[in-house]
Amino acid sequence: MIDVTVNGNQEHLSATTTVADVVVRFCPSPDGVAVARNGDVVPKSAWPSTAVRSGDRLEIVTAAAGG
Repeated sequence: MIDVTVNGNQEHLSATTTVADVVVRFCPSPDGVAVARNGDVVPKSAWPSTAVRSGDRLEIVTAAAGG
């Protein structure tokens, strides 16, 4: 298990977790989602191949409609 921070909350995840796994776990849909790992945006195409490491800080944001 690894310890990471997701949107300010401490989480315990599998050592083989990828950014794509985190999005699936915390978002009902990946549409309109952006992820930053340690302050750097991770391109959506790289989510499946970007490993999450112990101590990482992940921020998941979603687009909101409205005016």
